[in-house]
Amino acid sequence: MTLTRDQELWGVALWVEKAHGNRGPSFIAERIDALARCGEKDGTRLWQEVARRFDRLADRQEDDPSS
Repeated sequence: MTLTRDQELWGVALWVEKAHGNRGPSFIAERIDALARCGEKDGTRLWQEVARRFDRLADRQEDDPSS
């Protein structure tokens, strides 16, 4: 099975949520900062996309009354 880029990014966001929980935003911010300081534009963009998806996961949980 081949994943789309969007599916891969969602997978990373879900992994961050599972592995880092409430510390997920800090973990992602550290990745973005480290990559930006090294001039890794593609890596920075990748983690910014992960951050957007992670935020949507967090929004979903806030809207879910069963969580």
